[in-house]
Amino acid sequence: ARHKSHLADRVSVTSGMMQSVHGVRAISRVSATAVRRANGGRSARVFPIASASSSSSSSALASRVRVATAATPWSTTPVGGARTLVRASAAAAAPTADAPKPILLSEYAPPEYTYVSVFLEFDLGEEFTTVSNTCSVEPRVPPVSSGDSNGPLFLNGDVPSMDLVSVTIDGVVLTLDKEYTLSQKGMTIAKPPSKLFELKITTKLTPAENTELEGLYKTSGNFCTQCEAEGFRRITYFQDRPDVMSVFTTKITADKQKYPVLLSNGNLTRSGDCEDDAKKHFTTWNDPFSKPSYLFALVAGNLGCVNDTFTTMSGRTVQLKIYVEHHNLDKTEWAMVSLKKSMKWDEDVFGLEYDLDLFNIVAVDDFNMGAMENKSLNIFNSRLILATPTTATDADYAAIEGVVAHEYFHNWTGNRVTCRDWFQLSLKEGLTVYRDQEFSSDMNSRGVKRIGDVSRLRASQFPQDAGPMAHAIRPEEYIKMDNFYTVTVYEKGAEVVRMYETLLGKGGFRKGMDLYFERHDGQAVTCDDFLNAMADANAFDLEKFKPWYSQAGTPEVTATWTYDGETKTFEMTLTQNTPDTPGQRHKKPVLMPVSVGLVGPDGKDMALHLENEDASDRKAATYTKTLQFSEATATFTFVNVSEKPVPSILRDFSAPVKLTTPLTKDDLIFLLANDSDLFNKWEAGQTLWRQTLLSLIDDVGAGRSLKLDGDIVEAMRVIVGDASSETADKAFIARAMSLPSESELSELCVSADPDVIRAARDFVLATLARALKQELELGLSSNSADTYARDGDARAKRSLKNTCLAFLSRLEEVGVDHECLARFKRADNMTDQVAALACLVNRDCPERTTALTLFYDQWQTDGLIMNKWLGLQASSSLPGNVANVKQLMTHPAFDIKNPNKVYSLIGGFLGSPSNFHAADGSGYQMLGDVVLRLDTINGSVAARMVSGFTRWRKYDETRCTLMKAQLTRIVNTEGLSENVYEIVAKSLE
Repeated sequence: ARHKSHLADRVSVTSGMMQSVHGVRAISRVSATAVRRANGGRSARVFPIASASSSSSSSALASRVRVATAATPWSTTPVGGARTLVRASAAAAAPTADAPKPILLSEYAPPEYTYVSVFLEFDLGEEFTTVSNTCSVEPRVPPVSSGDSNGPLFLNGDVPSMDLVSVTIDGVVLTLDKEYTLSQKGMTIAKPPSKLFELKITTKLTPAENTELEGLYKTSGNFCTQCEAEGFRRITYFQDRPDVMSVFTTKITADKQKYPVLLSNGNLTRSGDCEDDAKKHFTTWNDPFSKPSYLFALVAGNLGCVNDTFTTMSGRTVQLKIYVEHHNLDKTEWAMVSLKKSMKWDEDVFGLEYDLDLFNIVAVDDFNMGAMENKSLNIFNSRLILATPTTATDADYAAIEGVVAHEYFHNWTGNRVTCRDWFQLSLKEGLTVYRDQEFSSDMNSRGVKRIGDVSRLRASQFPQDAGPMAHAIRPEEYIKMDNFYTVTVYEKGAEVVRMYETLLGKGGFRKGMDLYFERHDGQAVTCDDFLNAMADANAFDLEKFKPWYSQAGTPEVTATWTYDGETKTFEMTLTQNTPDTPGQRHKKPVLMPVSVGLVGPDGKDMALHLENEDASDRKAATYTKTLQFSEATATFTFVNVSEKPVPSILRDFSAPVKLTTPLTKDDLIFLLANDSDLFNKWEAGQTLWRQTLLSLIDDVGAGRSLKLDGDIVEAMRVIVGDASSETADKAFIARAMSLPSESELSELCVSADPDVIRAARDFVLATLARALKQELELGLSSNSADTYARDGDARAKRSLKNTCLAFLSRLEEVGVDHECLARFKRADNMTDQVAALACLVNRDCPERTTALTLFYDQWQTDGLIMNKWLGLQASSSLPGNVANVKQLMTHPAFDIKNPNKVYSLIGGFLGSPSNFHAADGSGYQMLGDVVLRLDTINGSVAARMVSGFTRWRKYDETRCTLMKAQLTRIVNTEGLSENVYEIVAKSLE
């Protein structure tokens, strides 16, 4: 997911005197800088104040000042019976208004004014930065008669984030409260000209004080921007919405010694030293492609650069540059390789060629998200760029490959064609996630990649669909758009796109994509436009597919069947239902593809023929049929089925649903051994383990003795036994050995008790480790290599080897502890080092302390690796880990202002159910404390952390009460950000 300002405890207001700035007589204004300094660097909600020499508007302004200083600018609303104080933000209402009001999709209206061009000038300074924004603006629809006005022009602006210096139209200075007004949401120009005019706005910013990391801020001494979704309004006043697109030209001026690198979007058109200041230099950038303001980017700093080139399919040479801090230049090779592979893949698969002569990537340490696709200037969280075998794991390499591709693919699916409004976010994100998943599948093992993607969907998105934050991939409303950069919009959105391909075939999907770009290149469009392109290109009726965009919740599909040996028919009946979700009841059936195979008694797929299908469809043997299922109930009959089969349903996870079948234990073991579909082969094992673990959870809760089914142990023995085979799919075996997580099992329980769930799961792991010790030791030794390699086979062997080691660590034997420490010490790569350490952090043994100390001593100067050190300790399941996490929050390796460190330490702690859900509530108390502290620094990151409470109703009564108490405490806290408020308020509804 992607992306606030803060109201200080007290408001100190100072007025600015009339002065000349850039040759324009500035209106008097509040010094937001002075306010921030008076409040320890935090932004304060203030209103402009007129000086004594101002016009008649001074009394009105004085009245506003009294409101801002005498009254606390909070709004109140009852939530769960409590009085709520909500801090205003860029999108918040005025101080006397009610609690934050949602923005509604139904109220969308196109902008009344368009921007023909935008010229931005940044004068970057140490204390403050001056931004001059000159725009050519014209009414979208000319007035009916000359002299008429098209109505007011509203410009979004986050008042506390900047000082307004001046506003002019066609060179004439505008007067506050006469020609324009200011509110907490922005600026309204009452009667702009009825024809093309030049609007110039000058603002001052203090980037070094911007801890929200939105808009323009400083990180590690460098200037950086993040404008999606609503960061641009923290830089200047603008129609900051995705359907306002313009051609941007940007000039950046800064100290040439401190900031030798000055970057923005597009192509570099001019650069040189400043004539009026020999210590400064400038660059000018022009992006010839129209874009919305959220895609604007700027970077300035002392950075090193790695250069390469790519030759496009039309023969153009594109300069590729990756900028990092100088000491990280040796860690960019894999990111560059991934970029070039993604550029080639997009040409080969979709015919999409890069459209500029330069593509820049910049890596920064302080970044709320993973990366941002700004046109030609992608800005990345450094953890998703920097990698060497000794500093990054195989999982890090895979993430870099996928995210570099994702951001590059946005050049077409997000930049050239963008979304009309933020409700359409999945139009660009769901589509681009699908594209990066397909890219990674082609670069690696397709089946294993699919298993990983579905695992993440089930672990994160299914619970969201079942919780208080449930929303459709195209939401109907939001308070803070930051909160809707979610796994639903991204991952479920990608599954919806994947269903188009499954229904239409790869060729049909490509035709739909071609038509989509042909129709909408250079436009801001909707999800319906994408659906229409797919339907029209293939003459395919997608009317019943539309509810996927508007309905929240995960559809539940039940399959039953009968086999008739006399008629040789296999009849399958499917039913579907989508449960009620907050604000939505009585869901419609949806069109979904259900891919089915029939596995014969010999373990081989049977040729499939549907009753009444076209004769042409029966000519070629088909072993997987995709059924178009769109009604509440439907029956499909397969003919010429010579023997009773075992059905393999929902192959390749053809639709994002929960499937229930009457498959028996023996059926599942049979599919685990024989299914040709790699996903369903894995899914058969997962279904076995879910059923087994849920039964054992009941046994633990009832105090019964525990016993693991011998047939299931033997099925696992077959899988683990293949670990030593040179011809086996070792990446798949590692996946097949995994058990459902404690969090996944919690979602399957009516009333979850984390202690009971952990006891049942630990019993299974320990039992398997004892029963399969010989096979696990053989798998460990046969997949251990003397030297590191990065090819696919070597990665698969590492994954399998470390999975075997993790199982063996469950034996809790001193010998295994010694082996883990020995492997930790001799590891020549980060994957093996972290894997061995991960085994030890869950053991209360001397080797744990030794390994953690050695790791810290080796890597203490590398912030990214220290995040692993923090995360591993935080996620430990050792009892009483809450105290350790609290202590780590005071460690020099932790910085609460750095999102990566918060995600590692606090996010890692949330990944340890037994400690987060400690029965005494200490984990909840700690998270509540962290959220409230973090919310005064970065509301976006705080909102991510508070999400740990959203499923509070899933747990036993004691834990429900404790979590609800923390939510109530948070929602009643004065000054709560809208980010956190929205999530907490919905959780309490």
